[in-house]
Amino acid sequence: MKKTFYIFRHGQSSYNLAGRTQGQTNDSVLTELGQQQAIQVGQRLQDKHIELILCSPLVRARQTAELVNRSLNVPIIYDNRFIEVNVGEIEGLHYTEIMEKYGEKYQQWRSSDQQFENLRFNGGESKKEVRQRVFAGLQEYAEQSPYSVIAVSSHGIMLTQLFIALGEKAVDIPNGSILQLEYQDNSWKIIGLI
Repeated sequence: MKKTFYIFRHGQSSYNLAGRTQGQTNDSVLTELGQQQAIQVGQRLQDKHIELILCSPLVRARQTAELVNRSLNVPIIYDNRFIEVNVGEIEGLHYTEIMEKYGEKYQQWRSSDQQFENLRFNGGESKKEVRQRVFAGLQEYAEQSPYSVIAVSSHGIMLTQLFIALGEKAVDIPNGSILQLEYQDNSWKIIGLI
């Protein structure tokens, strides 16, 4: 049985606007633009027959899911497997400060090169670990859920890691973007950004 997933990045957040890295920091909230982006995601998904929204527990993803759900009116399930990557010691720092203190390491960490997939910042997790937990969650819903069309409110790095895990080039995912995936016969396929 084919399952379709629409995974969207939260709208612009206060940390996005300030140029700070978020990770699992939970005091970043949607800006006015971010709220508009979330409403637009809902409108774009309105005719996709979505039956359920899975959501990262972080405030910015929750706010986005709630605004999207104004157009969908479906159950929302909060699942820690779809939370953003824990970036440890660099959470909350401005990007200029990160580049000053961790320049080369940060560039390696952001790289899609497989040789850096186990790289982590102190107190954080690796990209490989992110991919493993995200796919564990997606696989469970693909195989065990009665729902055929599922939306996921999540985060940019998580989405980038999905691209890499499925053999695509890493891309930066703008706020409010939607990635369509299909699952069938134990195989995942990227349909594309919609």
